[in-house]
Amino acid sequence: MKSSQHIQAILSDVDGVMTDGGITFDNQGIETKTFFVRDGLAIRLWLAAGYRFGVMTARTSQIVRLRAAELGIDPVLQGVPAKGAAVEDVARQWGIDPETICYIGDDLSDLPVFRRVGMGVAVADAVPELRKAADYVTKAYGGRGAVRELIEELLKQRGRWDDLIRKYTEA
Repeated sequence: MKSSQHIQAILSDVDGVMTDGGITFDNQGIETKTFFVRDGLAIRLWLAAGYRFGVMTARTSQIVRLRAAELGIDPVLQGVPAKGAAVEDVARQWGIDPETICYIGDDLSDLPVFRRVGMGVAVADAVPELRKAADYVTKAYGGRGAVRELIEELLKQRGRWDDLIRKYTEA
């Protein structure tokens, strides 16, 4: 991964990044998703380090709101058809330059965001066009640790990882 010292915030797609991209409906039409628990711990560590983390997705789902609330993610933007323009709104909300945002995605709708942020990251199983445009491609698939991998790499580059996990390693 190239130097990412300028990154202050991560903005993530949900389906295909924080989940494996599968969407399941039960007989009552209730949607379920599976989130990778280690991604969640990494998000908490990123936030504890004083950085920002938000999600932006074209779909709308109650389960996304619930998971985001559990992790302290803000903002939670759902039903966003034009992600490229929305990332600039997020930067204004956070009071930072879009160049200091890292965006992680998996599909074609994420390409316009890559052109507006300081670092574009594609999950390992992203579409070829996004992988080609990415500054970094994770080894992990979406919903299988890609967010964890990204956060771990960013925190290690800053020399913060060991301090943040000390309470787990010295217990």
